[in-house]
Amino acid sequence: MELPAEFSLIARHFRPLAGPGALDLRDDAALLTPPPGRDLVLTVDAMVGGVHFLPDDPPDLVGRKLLRVNLSDLAAKGAAPIGYLMTVAAPKGTPDSWFAGFAAGLAQDQAQYDVTLLGGDTTSTPGPLSLSLTIIGHVAAGAAVRRNGARAGDDIWVTGTIGDGALGLQVALGRLADPSGFLLDRYRLPQPRVGLPLAGIASAGMDVSDGLVQDLGHICNASGIGAEIRAEAVPLSDAARAAGPAWLETCLTGGDDYELLLGVPQDRADALLAAAAQAGVAVTRIGRFLSGSPEVVVRQAGGTPLTLAKGGWSHF
Repeated sequence: MELPAEFSLIARHFRPLAGPGALDLRDDAALLTPPPGRDLVLTVDAMVGGVHFLPDDPPDLVGRKLLRVNLSDLAAKGAAPIGYLMTVAAPKGTPDSWFAGFAAGLAQDQAQYDVTLLGGDTTSTPGPLSLSLTIIGHVAAGAAVRRNGARAGDDIWVTGTIGDGALGLQVALGRLADPSGFLLDRYRLPQPRVGLPLAGIASAGMDVSDGLVQDLGHICNASGIGAEIRAEAVPLSDAARAAGPAWLETCLTGGDDYELLLGVPQDRADALLAAAAQAGVAVTRIGRFLSGSPEVVVRQAGGTPLTLAKGGWSHF
């Protein structure tokens, strides 16, 4: 008996991605047994064509970005991945070659990050192409890093460099030159900081997806304190610096960095540096949490507050 088109597509492209518990994607649920003594961590992100990726973005990179933005959320909790559920809503007529490329990208990153597909759903839509992925991870019981743990006096640290993703989008839109291709690659392919141990080191944390200033504000609101960062301390890549000072605000408020933003007590700075060195991740101290109202102040080199036109990306 011939399979319906949907099930045939699943068999061709997604069944090879399935792991233990997925029941070979032949059932309508998955079975999952968490490791003993660990808390489950679940997070979900959606990506919509024309909003989170461009129509001509290579499908393998779309798949990898979808998985990586979710892995970044797990990394911010100090969690390790187990598997994921995924929904694909594609316009009718989407070529099979697109699904093949998309699945190939997922397979590549599944191998890199030791995670497998558990199940999901496929459906058609008038458009645009819409993707949603729910990832499941695990962390030692009670050890997940949350947004509400920052305290006045804790230092503010970030991983990697800030602003590359936002500038990469401007490159993709033809608004900025990128001779090396570095910025466009950072926009299309985030680097989730999975494997950086945060338990017992970070008091609070999240990943930078909607802009450094705005996401720092989320930690401030959750923790009930303020924050101050120094613009000159925010780590920028060579490509971002080459773009010039006119793009500084974009770097501070643009999204798509997927670096970690952490509150760290001063007496744990050495522990963070050691953990980061072992994980091969650069970390930079950029400011400090302060007592007072939950607001973020960005100071220029001379100490003058920097006025920003906007705080970050808004989904609505």
